[in-house]
Amino acid sequence: MTQNDQEIRLRFGKAIRRRRRELDITQEKLAELAELHRTYISNLERGDANPSLDMIDRLAKALDISIAQLFTD
Repeated sequence: MTQNDQEIRLRFGKAIRRRRRELDITQEKLAELAELHRTYISNLERGDANPSLDMIDRLAKALDISIAQLFTD
């Protein structure tokens, strides 16, 4: 994994965490809404997971935000 790959994952994880906190929901609640495991949400927020496009779509829907906004905020 390159430095740039890690940077993108970290930025995406921060966007997920920021939006989750705006909605005042826990990682567990987000996992439930997106039909994912809570530890996967934790891994995403830390930049340790590389989500597929399908996962990004599920997360965006669960967070009531567009995919584009997750990458531009």
